[in-house]
Amino acid sequence: MTTATNLLEERFLESGALRLRYLAGGSGDPVVLVHGLGGSVANWVELLPQLVERHRVLALDLPGHGGSGRLGGGSGMSDFAGAVAALIEHEEAAPALVFGHSFGAHTALRLVRRRPDLVGGLLLAAPAGIATGTRVLQAAVRVSIAVRPARLVAPFRDRFAQRLWYRRALFRPWFVSDPLSLSPRATVGFLEGAHAHTDLGTAASAMLADDPRHDLEQVSCPVVLLWGARDAQLPLDDAFEYARRLRGARLRVVADCGHLVIGERPHACLDAMADLVALTN
Repeated sequence: MTTATNLLEERFLESGALRLRYLAGGSGDPVVLVHGLGGSVANWVELLPQLVERHRVLALDLPGHGGSGRLGGGSGMSDFAGAVAALIEHEEAAPALVFGHSFGAHTALRLVRRRPDLVGGLLLAAPAGIATGTRVLQAAVRVSIAVRPARLVAPFRDRFAQRLWYRRALFRPWFVSDPLSLSPRATVGFLEGAHAHTDLGTAASAMLADDPRHDLEQVSCPVVLLWGARDAQLPLDDAFEYARRLRGARLRVVADCGHLVIGERPHACLDAMADLVALTN
């Protein structure tokens, strides 16, 4: 684990036939961190030191990712949301603030519709679910899952993370807008779990098959949306549509930032979390 993730205790949860790996630490209002497709708990390295000073933090590896087991074939977004719900219930952390990124934000939206009693507020960083319904992005996701390029370059992360050319080659423009702002620690964090994934295909299929827009108007908890102005994966139009459909949601657009806002602009994420905390108090 990276230095930042060492701030938390590694734990495991047996939920039926599913084994979930997660990290826990800190004290205060509970915050649950849900990473994106192909990610892991290490994705949050830039945020964990500050979050554990202010909150009780729970960060899980989603099913099929990192050290967690896999779901059965044919599982949908509700099943991934169910894994997050099992963690919140097991840790008696309800109502929790749920901070999801991309696929993790999509999962958080399914969670709040399935178990609103477990969620006190949502911080959604570039949630998937709208543009990922288009043919172009669906094809891109399927190719990425089949090839798994992160697994090929991850073995070199500790050696080359300090090099700007390495960060630029891996992350720009599809993931970040400004590779200079992506620290070596964040670079390692985004690549750390790539070797351990056992089933990204089920998560990808669940995401591509689900359109969360149909019932967004029924989300009643406070919501803050966070979006990189130069997100090359999920366009800013998606941010505006989510903001329109989620009643009372606050939208924060981060200048010169791409899709990996949780690593590229950590201070914007912490400010957004502080905004969400204020809305829920």
